Amino acid sequence: MLKKAKHRVNKTLEGALITLMAVSVLNVLWQVFTRFILKAPSSFTEELARYLLIWVGLLGASYAAGQKMHLAIDVVLERLKSKTRYLAELYIQVFIFLFALLVMVIGGIRLVTITLILNQISAALQIKLGYVYLVIPISGLLIMFYSFVFFTEKIRSFSGGTMELQPDTMNDSKNRE
Repeated sequence: MLKKAKHRVNKTLEGALITLMAVSVLNVLWQVFTRFILKAPSSFTEELARYLLIWVGLLGASYAAGQKMHLAIDVVLERLKSKTRYLAELYIQVFIFLFALLVMVIGGIRLVTITLILNQISAALQIKLGYVYLVIPISGLLIMFYSFVFFTEKIRSFSGGTMELQPDTMNDSKNRE
């Protein structure tokens, strides 16, 4: 069940990232066209490019976390024995989950709420900045989801008695090569 949910989330996130990147490319092309060909630069393209970059960056970070492609310092983990390593990997997922919950989801919701209450509007696009910042809690929820999936997969691998046979989850990018 979690594998299917993870697959659906991956596909949805991939589609969203592809769409955001396509819009970003078209936006920048329009900016270049209006500035250098028409000699009348568009007033909104720079701001839109900035906001799209924020969304792509944070959603891309969530996607990378879900693919175990995020930055990891695993020198210590490589030297640990199997049971200690297993426990360390569980703790890492708990800390990732807590960070995403406390900083990104709760903090992000507070930021979105405050900017919406204060009615902060972007200069060129005239949209509420709370909508731009909404990507922070969304990204946090996605990271929490992936962390939960990895945590439960690790628990299942241990309870199935296959802890020794499981590839190192912290080095999945190395195992793909």
